[in-house]
Order: sequence, then C-alpha cells, then structure tokens
Amino acid sequence: MSILSQPLALPCGAVLPNRIVKAAMSEQLAGEDNNSTRRLDALYRRWSEGGAGLLLSGNVMVDGRHLENPINVLIDGVVDRAALKSLARAGTVAGNHFWLQISHTGRQTSAMVNPQPLAPSAVKVELGDYFGMPRAMTEDEIHDVIARFAYTAKVARETGFTGVQVHGAHGYLISQFLSPRTNRREDRWGGSLENRARLLLEILRAIRSAVGAEFPVGLKLNSADFQKGGFSAEECMRVVQWLNDESVDLLEISGGNFEQMSMFGSEGEAGSAAPVKDSTRRREAYFLDYAARVREVCRIPLMVTGGFRTRRAMEEALQAKLVDAVGIGRPLCIEPDLPARLMSGAAERALDYQQLLQSQLGEMDGATYDSVLMESMWFAFQILRMADGHAPDLAAHMNHSAKVYVDYRDRAWAAWKGPRHEPLPATDYLPA
Repeated sequence: MSILSQPLALPCGAVLPNRIVKAAMSEQLAGEDNNSTRRLDALYRRWSEGGAGLLLSGNVMVDGRHLENPINVLIDGVVDRAALKSLARAGTVAGNHFWLQISHTGRQTSAMVNPQPLAPSAVKVELGDYFGMPRAMTEDEIHDVIARFAYTAKVARETGFTGVQVHGAHGYLISQFLSPRTNRREDRWGGSLENRARLLLEILRAIRSAVGAEFPVGLKLNSADFQKGGFSAEECMRVVQWLNDESVDLLEISGGNFEQMSMFGSEGEAGSAAPVKDSTRRREAYFLDYAARVREVCRIPLMVTGGFRTRRAMEEALQAKLVDAVGIGRPLCIEPDLPARLMSGAAERALDYQQLLQSQLGEMDGATYDSVLMESMWFAFQILRMADGHAPDLAAHMNHSAKVYVDYRDRAWAAWKGPRHEPLPATDYLPA
C-alpha cells in the first residue's frame, strides 16, 4: 500500500483517512448575498468522490467589508446556515474531512469592495489602483477581527464541517501583521516579532475556545514573504516554535503575496519572470526546502502545497518525513479523481497542464502577471464546468475559457448586493 493511503492522526484526536489534501483555491461561486450555493455543493461533491483525505475550501471570509472576491462565501451574523450544511454534506460524501479556510484580506481587498480597507498600518499594496489605501486598525477593530475568526470557526463546526484552516499567508491580514514591511505599529500589535505575532496567536486561542479541544484547527503560514524588509524565514522558525504550544493540528507552509508571486512558482518580484530554481524544479514542491527547515523545530503535523506532480515525489517527501501530508491544487481542477488514482497506482503523475497550455502561452520560464492571469482564468473555467455538472475540458482554448469565465464573473458581480458589515451575536464575542 502506498504511504499516500496511510491515515494521519492529528493532535486533537481526529484522523485524516489519507495523506492527500485538496488545497484551497478561490472558487468564486457564492451567491449574490455571499452565501453558499448548489454550484459549490456540486463542485465539492465531485472533489470528495475524488479520494483526497482532506478538502480545504477557498477563502471563506469573516468580514463582509474585506472580501478576496465579491462572490466569496461570507460567514457573519446573517449567514444562511442551511446552505452551509448542504455544502458540508456534499463535501464529505466519501468519508473525507472538509475544512473551511477562514480568512480576512486586510489591505488586499479590491477598491470596488472597499476603497479604504483595514490593515495593521496605512501601507498600500504596490499594484496600481486595484487596491485602495488602507487605514490602520484601532484596538477595538483588532478585537472585532479576533471575534469574527472565532465566530466563523464556531459556525463551521455547527454546520457540519470537520475543521477549519486559518489563512495566515499570502499577504492577507494575519500575514500583514507578521510582516514589518506592512506592520509599522508602535503599540502591542507591532514592533517586535512577539507583538507582530500577537494577532495570529490570539485568533488561534479564541478559535480553540470557541470550537473545543477535539475540532481540527489548521493554519496556513508563509515560510517567508520573499520581499526585502518582509517576514523572514528566520522569523517563521520562531513563530513555528510558539505555535507548538497553541493546539494547531496541521500546519501548511507556503509563501509570497500579491506583490511577490512565490505561491505561483515564481521567485521574482511582481510582474517579473524570475525562474524557479533548478533544485526546486527537480524536487517539485515549491516550498519543500523551507518545510525541511521548519521540520527541525516543528512538532505539528506539516503539509506543503505547490508543485507536487508525481506519485514518486509525494511518497519520497512523506517517507523522508519532510511532510505529513501533500497538498494538490490546480491538478484537481482537471483531474478531480487524481488522489484516488495516485493511491491505487492507476496514475503515476498529474497531467502536465503547462504542456497543455504551452502552445497558447509560449515557453514559460517563470510566472508573469499575464501568464498567471490567463492560466487562472482557464482553471476558473474548469471549476465552473464542474460546478455546473460537466467534466473538465482539457481541449478548451484559453481565449474561449477566459470569455466564458469573464461573462460568468461579470454577471455574478453585477448581481452582487454589495459589501456588508453585520455585527456578531453579542454572546459570540470572545475576549482577546
């Protein structure tokens, strides 16, 4: 039996049935009121039947003023719990785990959603006018964010999801607090690493208080921001040591943010075409080298997402105990049953989607915004097809897939009811 098929026991007592994780990807399939939909049910039922031991949702937002996308699922005081229960049932039909990835974008909120988003400090995303100028958060607003994460996790448990993953990477709010490049505060939430990590630790403690000891709580954390003056690999090691004592059940190592696209496999600044290192290409997983360093200090089950394509590389990473689980993202948009076929031996590797798209994009030495955008729309088209009950279309031309996706997105955005800021039930506010 492949090591991929072995169960993984988590510190809270829950057990993942195997070592393959469907990574979080933004689905953009919520309704006009940011509630879950039948399309999401269909999509996650398909992924559940594909064999992964754990499914991670895309961004589920904790604050309606800070959406990653206008058609994200939002959990606040007026959430449609029946729709969430339907999604939880659909995403666990095969006996797998299904965790909500819960997130607050902070400054990485488009200006159409919020022209003045909240952030640790008034430091704008350096990507033109797409993002607005943020406002530094007050102490009360920081406490409100902590309560919203706790409330969202509590609702996830009450509606049938089997865990949550806190998004602390990719330049979203928690990541912004961790980075001295974006956190220039001089109070107890900024300055030293201990202060910059305070929001993350308080959120984890509030969530654990809200959901109890037996409910899985995961965390996605940057190994580094890969930006001058940002959150460093050395700081990541120190944070991981503190996390060992915080009841985290699964730690996912990632990296980068919207200004630096390491999560897409690039090692240059935004807009550059810096190639991925040859050693990284050979080892497949973008962040496996960093995971090896984290493993030296980490007592938490560890996973890496990004670049894994062959069964052999996944098994070698697990056998070497570099990771305890492997995350797969985009390949599951075109091969939703890939986990089952990898574990059975029916597949030795994922389809090479870059080869599929090469004739349209040309030879790619690294990620650029044009290539990232075109690829992202092709995968969004595949997600939309599965959500509508169709099989992925590997022969779809990128221009056609982009048109279909953009038409859908424009209609959905036009129907969106707009941002909202609902207060939480008073009994669900938790002290920081």
